[in-house]
Amino acid sequence: MSLPEQTPEQEENRKKKWEMPDTYVILFAVLLIAVLATYNVPSGTFERESMDGVERVIPDTYSRVGGNPAGFMDIFLALQEGMVQSGGLIFLVLFAGGAFEVIERSGAIKGGILRAVHKTKGKEFWLIAIVSILFALGGAVGAVANSVIPFVAIGVIIARALKLDAMVAVAITFGATFAGFNVGFLNPYTIGIAQSIADLPLFSGMILRIIAFVIIVGVTILYTWNYAKKVLNDPAKSLIGVLGESNVSSQDLKAPFTTRHKWIMGFVGSALLFFIFATIRFQWSINHMAAFFIIIGIVSGMIAGMNYNKIALTFLDGCQKLVYGALIIGVARAILIVMENSNILDTAVHALSVPLEGLSPVMAALGMFLANGMMNFLVPSGSGQAMIAMPILSPLADMIGVTRQVAVQAYQFGDGFTNSIFPTSGPLMASLAVAGVPWIKWAKWMFPLLLIWAGIAIVMLTVGVLINWGPI
Repeated sequence: MSLPEQTPEQEENRKKKWEMPDTYVILFAVLLIAVLATYNVPSGTFERESMDGVERVIPDTYSRVGGNPAGFMDIFLALQEGMVQSGGLIFLVLFAGGAFEVIERSGAIKGGILRAVHKTKGKEFWLIAIVSILFALGGAVGAVANSVIPFVAIGVIIARALKLDAMVAVAITFGATFAGFNVGFLNPYTIGIAQSIADLPLFSGMILRIIAFVIIVGVTILYTWNYAKKVLNDPAKSLIGVLGESNVSSQDLKAPFTTRHKWIMGFVGSALLFFIFATIRFQWSINHMAAFFIIIGIVSGMIAGMNYNKIALTFLDGCQKLVYGALIIGVARAILIVMENSNILDTAVHALSVPLEGLSPVMAALGMFLANGMMNFLVPSGSGQAMIAMPILSPLADMIGVTRQVAVQAYQFGDGFTNSIFPTSGPLMASLAVAGVPWIKWAKWMFPLLLIWAGIAIVMLTVGVLINWGPI
């Protein structure tokens, strides 16, 4: 007897029985695993010493100590304490989101991008290059990351006008943004948080990161242009089909870029440069940067002609958009609180150091890079991964003879690269949905570029180890 056919609704429900757990669900599961580990993993600690105001692990001093297994209430107390201890970082993320929301609502970003499109009309390579550089800079300073999603629609308009495909649209917006995000030499969400945990001066090591930024973004532009040129010469070589022109209007590629917009972009650029100076000259910290973003938001809103209510509400809208990403920091911190309180965090560091002890510092640094890349499948949040990885990588770096600056960059490369291809990355999947690009097609296009990025990362991390890359 044949089984009755399922209705479309039943088939849809069957497909929805399993879905990828949310990042918060994954982190809570990791928290429960950490709690269970407090009953099974031996407790131990390393001796530490203070060098130049930074507490460092003394190698070969690990010893067993009494344990302190976590109870039921400790799970939820750790969540609360994680939020409290991470308050400075959480508010940095929220205030940065508020400031960038004011800048975006002013129309300065969109106007600047479309002005670049207008200026490079008929020069396809320069158009792709300039738009990519603008988005890469946005990713490098944290102005554009998750917020790149609505800008993908602009990329589609540009690609359609050039008679290209949606693959190029995603590449020059999302792809370029994360090419810059990979290095993030002035990104408060990644470098800022990671260096704060590693007790490194804020945004230190910038020169080498800027060099890596130029190389990675340059390679990304050339890779994108090579594909675009093939499609321009033969549309049949497009992986997904060239976009039609039926929905393009002359207004699609027009947006005002007024004197106010120029003042806003000039002010924001000058403000960020001043902050770099202040971190060096006055040793400004994460808290200073969070406060500085409030100033950037208020002044940008005033230049844009917003009244006080509009500035406040727009700033709060930006904060609200980043609540999801900001609170992940506290949840990730809760995992470490459980491990620290039960004295198993140093045990984990010791266990990781044992297989790395026989490796050269270069190979150990590359192992950190690979481990962070794999971790990003489960924890695709850059700030959340920093909170989990850096408290382990910092003492581990001390143990295996790798500088903490190298450890920070190993984390950042591992996080940034895989954001561009792992289907657990929310911004990636949303950007592909906006452009109508299947993930399989994107992965096929992106994978060779990912390998090139990885090669650049290997060279940079190797150089970092060989030059003993420190705070400067």
